Amino acid sequence: MKTLGNWLASPWRRSTIAALAGALPVFAFPAPSLWWFAYVALVPWIMLVRSAPTGKRAAYDGWFGGLGFMLTMHHWLLPSLHVFIFLIAALLGALWAPWGWLVRHFLAGTPARGRIAAALVVLPSGWLMAELVRSWQGLGGPWGMLGSSQWQVEPALRLASVGGVWLLSFLVVAVNVAVTVLVAVRESRIPAVAGLVATAAVTSAAWMWSPRPDTGGRTRIAVVQAGVINGPDQRFAREEQLTRRLVGQDVDLIVWGESSVGFDLGDRPDLARRIADLSSATGADILVNVDARRSDKPGIYKSSVLVGPDGLTGERYDKMRLVPFGEYVPARSLLGWATSVGKAAGEDRRRGSEQVVMDVGHGLRVGPMVCFESAFPDMSRHLAQDGAELLIAQSATSTFQQSWAPEQHASLAALRAAESGRPMVHATLTGVSAVYDASGQRVGEWLGTDASTARVYDVPLATGTTLYVRFGDWTVHAALLVLAAWGAITGLGPLRRIRSAARDDASRPGRAGSGAGSRRPEEGVDAEGRRPTTTRQKRVPGPATPS
Repeated sequence: MKTLGNWLASPWRRSTIAALAGALPVFAFPAPSLWWFAYVALVPWIMLVRSAPTGKRAAYDGWFGGLGFMLTMHHWLLPSLHVFIFLIAALLGALWAPWGWLVRHFLAGTPARGRIAAALVVLPSGWLMAELVRSWQGLGGPWGMLGSSQWQVEPALRLASVGGVWLLSFLVVAVNVAVTVLVAVRESRIPAVAGLVATAAVTSAAWMWSPRPDTGGRTRIAVVQAGVINGPDQRFAREEQLTRRLVGQDVDLIVWGESSVGFDLGDRPDLARRIADLSSATGADILVNVDARRSDKPGIYKSSVLVGPDGLTGERYDKMRLVPFGEYVPARSLLGWATSVGKAAGEDRRRGSEQVVMDVGHGLRVGPMVCFESAFPDMSRHLAQDGAELLIAQSATSTFQQSWAPEQHASLAALRAAESGRPMVHATLTGVSAVYDASGQRVGEWLGTDASTARVYDVPLATGTTLYVRFGDWTVHAALLVLAAWGAITGLGPLRRIRSAARDDASRPGRAGSGAGSRRPEEGVDAEGRRPTTTRQKRVPGPATPS
């Protein structure tokens, strides 16, 4: 053990190990999809951080672990951003530095049972703060939140309907902390076991008593996935060809993927007419996605546009949350150089101003989102509140076809469906396309990245309101309260010690009174405030001596 400690004494070795440990959770996400691994993936990282010799070193371990986590979670961006991805990972990884300090504070050495019990609540709360900050769209958004690794676990999806993906992240971290204590702190196993039992009890309670969506009615949704085709004209022709195959299949809505139309339909009435003819032939409105410079507004927009048998219906949603560097460059005056080292956006896209619920005919109301927006829990929740019966995300990941990104993206729709209690269609230009029911369970088969086809899904509709839609991000608010309470209690400790020392000092003999109004007597003044008389020894005349 001493040999390992000496080997880790090198800051660079320790930082490298921290980065590798922080990278481990990525295996719980698609494509590996080892969902069970999420519950132990943080244990090596926590073990390393708790052994840090100082709080500062623990913060560095948290930082480098966060760097490893962010880098592996977004590794598929490397061909587009090149070396810039390392700068982004280092920036986002710093969000876990406070978490590293907290881990050492609670778990270093042999912590008492009370400290272990507090760690099971405070450490997951600290993790949520890191996820909360990085979920801001300007920092990349909530891609790869730890709880989203549980997208295919039915009990976890039920928990998502109660507290969203935030609650799943909280519980996954709590389990990792408990497992770490069981492995490393044998003297404090009781609170660790209690934490695991509490997690199981919460999961069981949610399974039994959380409201379930009330299913009623069905709708037939067709997804048109063109595949990787170069050129907007060729892509449009392929989508037109695939859509004609849907004639006579009794569909209620046809959905094309993101950037399926590369021209503004106001400028190209010929294309609008061709889509309208397809709508008339199939008997269903067609939701396309336009990525082009607007004719009625300055700038480039990505927009979900509904086309019916008579042409443009007027239903339109402009994408609100853009992909950093992919669709705009944050602080372009400072970071514009990123366009010279990668495939960052040469021109910033424009943002929409509000979400839209569309009436697509057949009595169906849908809430569209575009690509990256399906990662944000609040967007799907607001659409459900506004009356959407079906959620739709139009996406394209053609740049990252051979990576884990398409499957990771498709998995997010399962969580959004479970959180909102509404079925969701994830329709992509190039795969993976997927459909989920209101509880987050898959409907039909995925369309992989090698598919170029049109497929019809028979989607069950649902009514009712989930607890997450009703109460929102209450898990995050609870985590904030936990951290605030811990900070207040921690801050009161030194204050109590100062007051106790003051009382002890005031009660010592020779002090003038006690309490807030007392003060230390001046030097050389007795207890009654009198200065003592200085006595000099008098010379007593002795017997006379002979001279």
